[in-house]
Amino acid sequence: MKKIIELKNISKSYDGNKVLDNISLDIYDNEFLTLLGPSGCGKTTTLRLIGGFDQPDEGDVIFLGERINDVPPHKRHVNTVFQKYALFPHLNVFENVAFPLRVKKMPREEIEKKVNDMLDLVMLSGFARRRVSNLSGGQQQRVAIARALVNEPKVLLLDEPLGALDLKLRKDMQQELKKIQKATGITFIFVTHDQEEALSMSDTIVVMSEGRIQQIGTSVDVYNEPVNAFVADFIGESNILDGVMLEDLKVRFAGHTFTCVDKGFGRGEAVDVVIRPEDVDIVKESEGMLTGTVTSVTFMGVHYEVIVDIAGFKWMIQTTDFVDVDEKIGLYIEPDAIHIMKKSEYSGMFGDYSSFSNELDELSIPPEEEGDES
Repeated sequence: MKKIIELKNISKSYDGNKVLDNISLDIYDNEFLTLLGPSGCGKTTTLRLIGGFDQPDEGDVIFLGERINDVPPHKRHVNTVFQKYALFPHLNVFENVAFPLRVKKMPREEIEKKVNDMLDLVMLSGFARRRVSNLSGGQQQRVAIARALVNEPKVLLLDEPLGALDLKLRKDMQQELKKIQKATGITFIFVTHDQEEALSMSDTIVVMSEGRIQQIGTSVDVYNEPVNAFVADFIGESNILDGVMLEDLKVRFAGHTFTCVDKGFGRGEAVDVVIRPEDVDIVKESEGMLTGTVTSVTFMGVHYEVIVDIAGFKWMIQTTDFVDVDEKIGLYIEPDAIHIMKKSEYSGMFGDYSSFSNELDELSIPPEEEGDES
């Protein structure tokens, strides 16, 4: 694939606070790339640098081989869809989409064709004369996307565009955005703090924390093979335990020795062990590799989330089998369910569910405030 954007050793600070710390990233033609991370990690700043709304303090932004640090936004082959769609309320749907073409003074017939083609693409062909103020949130978003795409940019930047939509509509629009990206062949760079959104839509995910890139990979890569405890915790739920590699394919954690599929670590090397909640089987206490006591059970519709106390460490298990609070159970773990990571600055910060609840988990996500440099 052709490389379309290169970020080279980019750093950016606001009021003495370093928001991006020497990041480098390659983005390719016809790629759906997602910048994923918590509020304040630098993902929106990265998007603004690509769009030309800010300039880096250090490093270069390269577009198709040319340095564009000082090129203003309107001269870049890049368009942006923001969370607040910024539609013109006095114009109907057709004229909102046609606006950038009229600025270019295109012939009327060409404008008519391009706008109608774009409304077809976003499934709004019957809404051309509708006032945008009478549209639903999802329909307004489609108008904003059509307006951004009608100029045929090389790259479309999307800054949390689904954040204002309800859950069902957000899921529908995830699929629609992916279809639109494939149909147009335009590179999409999408910003979100929603892990499920990133996993379901992206060709490539860039996980960010504290102004640095933690991992770049496919959805499967970052979920199944996280590089450190931050990524393992941020992408889905994870039990993360201290372990020691005894030798290739042998690791000790939770007081027991297990067969795993990892190798290449030093003998006796301290490691982080990641086990996803859905990869653990609940068995009879007498048959378990580990045994513990159930401390809470939450019905999630498709499965139960079970918290199990094993020697003071609280594990999360996701299972379709019902168990009861205070029941003693065994856990069985297959070798390929055990993922080994090197120790990092994030070791010891995640992975124990002692204080877990769905309410706390939701409250832990800070609101995206206007002007917040995320």
